[in-house]
Amino acid sequence: MPVPHHAPHTAVLIGRFQPFHLGHLALLQQALQTAQQVVVVLGSAFQARSPKNPFTWQERAALIRSSLPAADAARVHCVPVRDYYDEPRWVQAVMAAVHTQVPPGARVALVGHFKDDSSNYLSRFPGWELLSLPRQGDFDGTPTRELYWNLADLPHDALWAQLTPLLPAPVADWLRHWQTSADYTALRAEWRMLSGYHAAWASAPYPPVFVTVDGLLLCHGHVLLIQRGHAPGQGLWALPGGFVEPRDTLWQSCLRELEEETALPLSTDTLQAALQGVEVFDHPDRSLRGRTITHVFVFHVPGTQLPTVQGGDDAATARWVPLGDLTGLESQMFEDHFHVLRRCLARFGSAGPAVVLP
Repeated sequence: MPVPHHAPHTAVLIGRFQPFHLGHLALLQQALQTAQQVVVVLGSAFQARSPKNPFTWQERAALIRSSLPAADAARVHCVPVRDYYDEPRWVQAVMAAVHTQVPPGARVALVGHFKDDSSNYLSRFPGWELLSLPRQGDFDGTPTRELYWNLADLPHDALWAQLTPLLPAPVADWLRHWQTSADYTALRAEWRMLSGYHAAWASAPYPPVFVTVDGLLLCHGHVLLIQRGHAPGQGLWALPGGFVEPRDTLWQSCLRELEEETALPLSTDTLQAALQGVEVFDHPDRSLRGRTITHVFVFHVPGTQLPTVQGGDDAATARWVPLGDLTGLESQMFEDHFHVLRRCLARFGSAGPAVVLP
């Protein structure tokens, strides 16, 4: 179908597309009818795989293009954008990514289904037209994804009898193949664990809010990280930390977690002197375990000798990691810990040469 002469040059479609289903495809096809090209913003990019975000942005981009005729795919450009857990910064990142694909002065329209308060972010883009399109069928990413994890242990044929009508054929084929991967097996087990975790709190009068602590220790151009020994996030890198014990203060919990997970050989007085401040991270979506508010204690450990550490308790490994290596570890970091590091380094510095994370 030809694009109307008065149409905007670029339509923008924002989503996670985990996975890309037929509702997404219909919305993208409508967007292609409204503009010369479509820029698809792939959210939650560069993260470690998780049950909520199992597919990389490159995989999602390939699945979107494979679901379109070649002529339409040539008019679609996919750009990745991180979850910054900071809406103004995220909006800036989206606009910057989109404008790498748009000629100067061209009209841009943001298209989507504006369904409820969760769509309010779509009004945060000054200068972009808003084109509200109708919902395309009874499709939703969350139940599609949960069906794919097959926690009901459906036989293979029965599972795909339910999934196939929800997905473009190339996506269904790819997901069938990916179901045989080690990543699928690990994430299915992790979602089973998390679902049990949620079920344990289902009878509470209010959704629980969890309180945790993390220690961010910087020394001689390095940061202390642990590799998680258990789900969720088994094998991913994280700051040492954990839940606050019922009779502990936040400070006591931080000291205890550092001792248990890293065997850090520094006294309480030394750590108190090295403390730069505490930063709170409370985004509602920062953890799949539920609403989790963490308090990050930031330390600048003096000297040029890195204290000896050893992983213990929930940590398989503890290691001092050069700050220059952090960007390369982004897709291997637990939950929002990469962004915790970015914000804390920006606020408290690195106790050495400046390090700026993307």
